Amino acid sequence: MAKGGFRGMPGGMGGANIGQLMQQAQKMQREMEKAQEEIKSMTAEATAGGNVVKVIVNGDHQIVSLEIDPKAVDPDDVEMLQDLIIAASNEAMRKMEELSSAKMGNITGGARLPF
Repeated sequence: MAKGGFRGMPGGMGGANIGQLMQQAQKMQREMEKAQEEIKSMTAEATAGGNVVKVIVNGDHQIVSLEIDPKAVDPDDVEMLQDLIIAASNEAMRKMEELSSAKMGNITGGARLPF
């Protein structure tokens, strides 16, 4: 490297710019941590089979509630009930992922960062 650092770099590589960048990164980190805590308290709900199965998941992607209307319980067709539970669970998880991504996207400006 030549003496004097990186000459001719746009905006320079001065300490003030790096300091500002570090402050922005720290601020984004704090905002992301806050958003992650908020996401944990969120829930997403989905239904299947004309609302005979309802699933609620939390921000940790865990099922916290499962409601099954008794008319959905047919001992001769357990597979249909299983399919309804899976469908409602998957949809609730998809909705939670969408909510989480939107919340984090507000902070990262749409950049997909691992969290």
